[in-house]
Amino acid sequence: MNITRNTLPTAAGPADWFTGSVFIDTIAAPEASSRLSAANVHFTPGARTAWHTHPHGQTVWVTEGVGLCQREGGPIEVIRPGDRVFFAPGENHWHGASATRFMVHVAMQQADDHGVPVVWGAHVTDEQYAAQPSIDG
Repeated sequence: MNITRNTLPTAAGPADWFTGSVFIDTIAAPEASSRLSAANVHFTPGARTAWHTHPHGQTVWVTEGVGLCQREGGPIEVIRPGDRVFFAPGENHWHGASATRFMVHVAMQQADDHGVPVVWGAHVTDEQYAAQPSIDG
């Protein structure tokens, strides 16, 4: 057993990866034989990831608020606390908060043989994001 005391500060999400204000608390980072990467990610209203893929896929588990996610070519989906979303390996996608609500999720993914857990792409445009469905449904 190894207990890691919480000594890492909350980090601001880099502008290259996110639109809006995003805050990240690291849960796990690839180390030794483990490829697992996990983070608790806090999105302010309107904040979202850029388009991206994961070599081994990604699971996000929503813990608070109302979020949105989309895979390339698919509709924007509303996600709520308790929802789990799995993005298949190599599936281009984005996720974030709705325009009017915060959203927090735990993001979990595995790094590839070179230690890469994610490949970042272009930012989701305001026009793409504006196509979101109603969160009241």
